[in-house]
Amino acid sequence: MGESLVCDICGKLATVHLTQIINNQIQKVDLCEECAQQKGVTDPEGFSLADFMAKNIQSTVGPEAVQGPALVCPSCGCTPRDFKRNGRLGCPDCYEAFETLITPMLKSMHRGDHHTGKIPHEMLHRVGLRKAINRLKDQLANAVEQEKYEDAARFRDELDQLKSQSEPPAR
Repeated sequence: MGESLVCDICGKLATVHLTQIINNQIQKVDLCEECAQQKGVTDPEGFSLADFMAKNIQSTVGPEAVQGPALVCPSCGCTPRDFKRNGRLGCPDCYEAFETLITPMLKSMHRGDHHTGKIPHEMLHRVGLRKAINRLKDQLANAVEQEKYEDAARFRDELDQLKSQSEPPAR
């Protein structure tokens, strides 16, 4: 079973998970039961993720910032009003153009405002092994250069051991 998701608004355990696909773009929101009811997600007449995102932006930066004509993306011409209507930005440059709108929204919905990404555990292990192997290669070269042959032999043995761990077993 996957890790538990937390509410994008309050941080409690999320039990309502919304996914909307518009023009092959996936938007997901995770909410706890209380926040889902407060936002009207449980309304049987329908719910628009775009409306939810727009309301969330207005609650974090105020309606005047969303409706103000001053902000326009120089690349695609997207405005905050377009973002409110569609629930998504027009191009990658919109993130810089609307930084004053997006940053408070991201901080209220996520742990931070910078994407750190995820690395699968197996990949993390391989990356760590690769770094250790490269470090040992450098130490081995330095030891040989400085004619510290006992240290070089020790580094060589450690390097061989790490290389055997990183290689897949023969079939």
